[in-house]
Amino acid sequence: MKEEEIEKLRGVVRDCVSKHLYSSAIFFADKVAAFTADPADIYMQAQALYLGRHYRRAFHLLNASQIVLRDLRFRYLAAKCLEELKEWDQCLLMLGDAKVDEHGNITDTRDLNIMYLDKDGEDREINILAAICFLRGKAYEALENRAQARLWYKAAIKADPLCYEALECLTENHMLTCEEETRLLSSLNCGSEDGWLSSFYTCLMKKYDKKNVIETKFRELEQEDADTNSSEKTFLCTLRNNTDLLACKAEYYHQCGEYQKCFQLTSVLLEKDPFHMKCTQIHLAAAMELGHSNELYLMACNLVKDYPQKALSWFAVGCYYYCIKKFDQSRRYFSKATSLDGSFAPAWIGYGNAYAAQEEGDQAMSAYRTAARLFPGCHLPTMYIGMEYMRTHSFKLAEQFFMQARAIWPSDPLVYNELGVVAYNMKEYDKAVWWFERTLGLIASSLSETWEPTLVNLAHALRKLKRYNEAVTYYEKALALSTRSLSTYAGLAYTYHLQNNFTAAIAYYHKALRLKPDDQFCTEMLTLALVDESHLGISNNSDFHRSELLF
Repeated sequence: MKEEEIEKLRGVVRDCVSKHLYSSAIFFADKVAAFTADPADIYMQAQALYLGRHYRRAFHLLNASQIVLRDLRFRYLAAKCLEELKEWDQCLLMLGDAKVDEHGNITDTRDLNIMYLDKDGEDREINILAAICFLRGKAYEALENRAQARLWYKAAIKADPLCYEALECLTENHMLTCEEETRLLSSLNCGSEDGWLSSFYTCLMKKYDKKNVIETKFRELEQEDADTNSSEKTFLCTLRNNTDLLACKAEYYHQCGEYQKCFQLTSVLLEKDPFHMKCTQIHLAAAMELGHSNELYLMACNLVKDYPQKALSWFAVGCYYYCIKKFDQSRRYFSKATSLDGSFAPAWIGYGNAYAAQEEGDQAMSAYRTAARLFPGCHLPTMYIGMEYMRTHSFKLAEQFFMQARAIWPSDPLVYNELGVVAYNMKEYDKAVWWFERTLGLIASSLSETWEPTLVNLAHALRKLKRYNEAVTYYEKALALSTRSLSTYAGLAYTYHLQNNFTAAIAYYHKALRLKPDDQFCTEMLTLALVDESHLGISNNSDFHRSELLF
């Protein structure tokens, strides 16, 4: 057959692949390879077999060729076939020997210094070395060697910053701490034309910086620079409405505790792209925080119908049952999500929370410890372990775990609030005030109802230190955020009582009792306040001392 006719057949194979006619592609690729015996045509045939899901046949074809151990593309495709066959040890053997240091730098490349036949010199290609490192990381993760997987994912993104999948595995699976992510990002060799990519990757990382730093990163991608040419301006303008970028912003709102803002943004995004998985996950989390059980029910039904094999679908079902306080059913579906994908962090945390909601501490701790081991870059499991210890009054142990969580995320206000609660329970009131004030200083946005308990906690600690005027100020700030808190009214009433302002104390005791008429503390203290008001000339220090023990 003439070379021109063979080239036409190659074109037919490429066209069949582009039209997803894989059986046709396999048929014609087989004939081209038979005519030429050219390594490039054998590779094309193997590629068609791989796309047609004939993994065993594709591997046999590649392995039988004399070039498989000398051409990186042949070796990589053979390893991809073994990946699909779940033969992970054989996959690693096919990829060859190589070593990587703790920073993701490859130190032994003897098996990688072999030829690589370029497929297309015109298009920009991802470095084959990055693809091999990424596949090696997936194999190690499948073998539950997450330490090695983490190193090879780092090696992949360092070998080529365009290997986004490696970064996605590192961030979505919480394999790196905030500091490690920052260090990795600064080590990437992004070209001058990839400045936008560096900024985008920064937005994908943990959003643990100060508010102004995070918002600057988003503006870099959203704003049009006056010095850029018109084509760049058009690109940036379209990127402003990019779903991935807006999903990152929604995640930032969720981390800041702005759940309503987060929910509104994800609702808009899901109208635009109803099947965006990351946005769906954030939307579920925001709906959980806001108690939107109807929304959770609809989302869960649609996800289970469309993606029955995805962990996210059954996680959504678990969220719905958790929201309506059916914790047994919730646990069942969170457990199913972890069985489908053991690296899905939200399901492990939800599983622990469902046990904790019923005060089944041992099972909750087991789930949290598993999550802490699997996701060293996520501070939530460690923080929840601290909460469980605090629930059982093991305050020293709780403090240790909260400090560990703080080391992973140094600017999470919730961790500082929990440290303040521990200090309060250990009667270290000065320390408690310091932690609560740090909490309020770290809140990125204006105070919302979410942070009302922190204001109340700070007011309680100030009252214990006899700084009554400051305590009253914070109680009133808390009331401005929520008027449905018994603790706020009782605390404010008691503070006025201690200041001998019996009229105000009586008024706030009544308001507290409207919320809970059978509250023992408020009932007893109201009686005392009424007696005290009727005997203004009598010293009541003994009563105050007795009442201090009650609250």
